[in-house]
Amino acid sequence: MSRPQQSGIRNRLLKALAAHEFDRLAPHLEAVSIGMRQQLITPGAPISHAYFIEDGLCSLIADSVEGRIEVGLVGCEGFVGAPLMLGTTRTPHLAMIQAEGTALRIAALELEAALDASRALRGVLGRYVQSLIVQVGQTVYANADYNVEARLARWILMTHDRLRTDELPMTHESMAMMLGVRRPGVTSATHILEAAGMIKGKRGRVIVLDREKLMELAGDTYGPAEAEYERLLAEAQGCR
Repeated sequence: MSRPQQSGIRNRLLKALAAHEFDRLAPHLEAVSIGMRQQLITPGAPISHAYFIEDGLCSLIADSVEGRIEVGLVGCEGFVGAPLMLGTTRTPHLAMIQAEGTALRIAALELEAALDASRALRGVLGRYVQSLIVQVGQTVYANADYNVEARLARWILMTHDRLRTDELPMTHESMAMMLGVRRPGVTSATHILEAAGMIKGKRGRVIVLDREKLMELAGDTYGPAEAEYERLLAEAQGCR
């Protein structure tokens, strides 16, 4: 297995590490492909690996009596396996790939050992976990106070941020799960956003046409979590 070089890394957390901290992790990082609907974490099962996403998208999903709903989203800005950072190896949430890509994975035991040995690594990953908590809080706020169109605009923006392309792999099925609504509700919301010139729908795809209009519609459901992530990452880099 070839050892990854930090200069070629796309994951923002790994890029934020000081060189010697990255070198501590590098021998244990394995490049893997992540495929659509692949489960990286199974609810209630031991977490075997953490995944630092390079390209792609992972949903953190809660199961309820009314079906599945997405509670968090992870892309190249973060890592999948936050419970390991908090000292536990299990979670009731499913981590499932929504857009295929690549990741660098590390065995849970190796990550735990690195965290024990490095206060700086713990600082970077801990701050990411804090930003993820803020993101989940914003999701609760959006689901409680905003209509489907505004919530859909928020998730499109979040997906756009992480995939860094205007053409997003978003089916009506995946959008319904993300928003916790039925497919007819997603279809109606999509048509409203299309009519307003914000997006264009294609089979299995959404094309972002006007990001500013999407941000206006999403209101303050989008922005606070993103700003907190940038603040915390800058703080972590300042403490290196």
